[in-house]
Amino acid sequence: MASPNMNLRDPILYRIRHATHHQTGDTWCVYPMYDFTHPISDALEGVTHSLCTLEFEDHRPLYDWVVQNVDVACQPRQIEFSRLNLNYTVTSKRKLKQLVDEGVVEGWDDPRMPTLAGLRRRGYTPGSIRSFCQAIGVTRSEGLVDVAMLEFAIREDLNENAPRAMCVLNPLKVVITNYAADTVEEVEAPVHPQRPEMGNRKLPFSGEIYIDREDFRESANKHFKRLVLGKEVRLRNAYVIRCDEVIKDEAGEIVELRCSYDADTLGRDPEGRKVKGVIHWVSAAQAVDLEVRLYDRLFGHPQPDGNKEEEFMSHLNPESLVVIRQAKGEPGLADFGSDLPCQFEREGYFFRDPVAAAQGQRVYNRTVTLRDTWAKMEGAKG
Repeated sequence: MASPNMNLRDPILYRIRHATHHQTGDTWCVYPMYDFTHPISDALEGVTHSLCTLEFEDHRPLYDWVVQNVDVACQPRQIEFSRLNLNYTVTSKRKLKQLVDEGVVEGWDDPRMPTLAGLRRRGYTPGSIRSFCQAIGVTRSEGLVDVAMLEFAIREDLNENAPRAMCVLNPLKVVITNYAADTVEEVEAPVHPQRPEMGNRKLPFSGEIYIDREDFRESANKHFKRLVLGKEVRLRNAYVIRCDEVIKDEAGEIVELRCSYDADTLGRDPEGRKVKGVIHWVSAAQAVDLEVRLYDRLFGHPQPDGNKEEEFMSHLNPESLVVIRQAKGEPGLADFGSDLPCQFEREGYFFRDPVAAAQGQRVYNRTVTLRDTWAKMEGAKG
């Protein structure tokens, strides 16, 4: 079959296997090889340029010979480029299959997987992926791309387009003692602070709210800009409150804060008064229960393949998935069904899990943090 004008070995075009196929059963025993099928399929489908990774460069003479010797008008051209290698990631199908087969991940669409299904389920937008690809370009030189560039692309997209919402991941109950009992009022908050055309959202406010446990200290230095016993903080888009009392259980764990509010501070600071700290919150009675999954990089080593490929499993990041089941969200998150993630204010960007949503569950996957926390970690290590 070799052309006299080309330096080709006699290629194998078919193989015979007397084995049950997972799709066609025992109908066939003769199967075309990939190097024979690939150029014919491209020609039949009208592909003009077949873009491959560099390992297919040695296969190009056979590709060209096949398309020149079949009776199809289209003559596609194969061009090879270097593959996209990301740090903290493996892209080998064999290794990804091992992760799936061994139950390390939920499946091929696990939000930690570098597959389109995984990225989609995590909330990555098509625009962010295109922006990432344009930023890194195409080359024939082997290299390693920092996954932080992909995370930067999705942050830029969502910062511009994602609606805002409030969600308390680690709730601590706050009772506002001077707020009228059984009273619920509505306060307004922008859907997006830089895009007024997206409108406002209504938030219920009552005498019992939840704040995040990380936003309170019994005592703290001047650099802590959140709630401290005996001091004030502003509730985002609402009032200024002052912590007057801390309630603890028998084990000494803080279970409740008793606070007072200033009715003249709704959305503003009175003249001559400046409250620096701002924290998020949700009204206790109207809050919706959420499960929040904090996804992170699947591997804790920048090059999990290393020199010994079989050791990549030893570099798994034990914190790649943290599940929070007691989160409290603002009421609008109960039926949030956008194809776009939303920003949980002060927490990150989150996407309602489509698999869980189909089962009627309220589960939110973290798409990306608000800032590159890995850069800070690497700097601290250095």
